[in-house]
Amino acid sequence: MAGRQLPVLLSPAGERQISPEWVRISMASAIALRFRSGRFSREFDFGGINLLLNYDEGCRSDCGYCGLARTRPGDYNDKSFIRVEWPLVRTDDLVARMAEHEEKLTRLCISMVTHGHAYADTCDITERIAARVRTPLSILVAPPTLNRERLERFKALGVDMIGIGLDAVTEDLFRNLRTNVPAGGLKWEKYWEVVTDAREIFGPWKVNVHTLVGLGEADEDLIRLFVQLNERQIFPYLFCFNPEPDSRMAEHPKSPIQRWRRVQLAKHLIESEGYGLADFRFGEDGNLLHIGGGERLLESVVDTGVPFVTNGCPGENGEPGCTRPYGSYRPSEPFRDYPFVPTADDLAEIRRQLRLDEVLHQGR
Repeated sequence: MAGRQLPVLLSPAGERQISPEWVRISMASAIALRFRSGRFSREFDFGGINLLLNYDEGCRSDCGYCGLARTRPGDYNDKSFIRVEWPLVRTDDLVARMAEHEEKLTRLCISMVTHGHAYADTCDITERIAARVRTPLSILVAPPTLNRERLERFKALGVDMIGIGLDAVTEDLFRNLRTNVPAGGLKWEKYWEVVTDAREIFGPWKVNVHTLVGLGEADEDLIRLFVQLNERQIFPYLFCFNPEPDSRMAEHPKSPIQRWRRVQLAKHLIESEGYGLADFRFGEDGNLLHIGGGERLLESVVDTGVPFVTNGCPGENGEPGCTRPYGSYRPSEPFRDYPFVPTADDLAEIRRQLRLDEVLHQGR
């Protein structure tokens, strides 16, 4: 592995609660698999199970917005990821529980962290899952730990999709938030190398790039990237920046929900209606002023509610598979994205937030 050498654990795992013998799972996954009691604020079918590798040292990256950042104050075991708890479970117990509930599962995802053991441990966990569960499996990879051969190994093990958490959509933002930071070193070029290799190995629509709205980018930066990825048959997945307490961006505000809704709509139009960059108009600051296509088309698209459903890897038959409840907002906050198709009441609220008439008539 070229570049910065990652630390390697020197002692055997023993009874320490680290991967591959232990993993963290999202609270939604813990509820769905009956590891924790609880219920969602709105009842819906949930089958997207998210796993996160776990190490005593934590993630060796130091992204300015991330709850798992290396220099974020506090013990790693007490840190949050996307501002929710991730309970720790024994891997074999988790696999057994997934096999027990398999008929309800729609998508599984292993999230790597930047660590010297992450690749080998991800392979180990993938083999355990594939031996007992047929649900499609994704890996949200840590590019510094990978090369082309390792991506090919993932495919041979039965991995269905690869995700790359680019997050910052411009090179300058990436360098400011992920490279030139106290314990950083992540490389923009390496992330795109992994995107390209994964696309060649896994094929069309089997790779996704995570993007964060609200790190300091302009709307034009996001929409330009959506168009470029769509042309390469790569999914862009949309997340809303949610400030983590004690992170370096703890005081950085979230994007206004009006902006978030318009970016959601623009991305959907690119993916489903064939829109290109020329179908949008931007102000001098790069932010969205006008969406073309006319009122009838845009109203009909909004009416479906689909642009506002959580972006995530699909299920076996193309239906939403990973819906990540509360991935972009707190349970006590208004929905940013919906883990189900919005209801009529939800759509009325979305319309108030979107203020579609403004982008229909401004900036022509």
